[in-house]
Amino acid sequence: MKLLCLLGPNLNLLGEREKDVYGQMSFEELVQLLQKEAARRGIELEIFQSNHEGALIDKIHEARGKWDGIILNPGAYTHYSIALRDAIRAVNVPTVEVHMSNIYAREEFRHHSVTAPVCWGQITGFAYLGYILAMEAFLLRERSRELSKSP
Repeated sequence: MKLLCLLGPNLNLLGEREKDVYGQMSFEELVQLLQKEAARRGIELEIFQSNHEGALIDKIHEARGKWDGIILNPGAYTHYSIALRDAIRAVNVPTVEVHMSNIYAREEFRHHSVTAPVCWGQITGFAYLGYILAMEAFLLRERSRELSKSP
């Protein structure tokens, strides 16, 4: 299984910003942990972070025919990026939206996601575990498809 993990704006500042919301783990530690957990599960994982909407959209476009799924934390783009939403919908690659914090327990403007309706699912509020849960969801999805094919 091949998964693309896209991390949006300000996630490169993990461990430095709002530790009460996002925790102590640095961005580099998160990347190392996710690579280790992916390898343990037999998943090829590419991680890409950008503060630029267009760069994230380009990566989503490149996912067609290359990746089995996308794990996406759009950051603040979650709440207003119709362009990201359109890109997810256009490529037809299963996408799980992940948020480290519980966006529904934060400020009112964070309660609405424009990207979630075009995603396969959403995981919110489990810190770094959300990315691992997304990996597991993709593995379970693959297994259930295999089971439905067997006689």
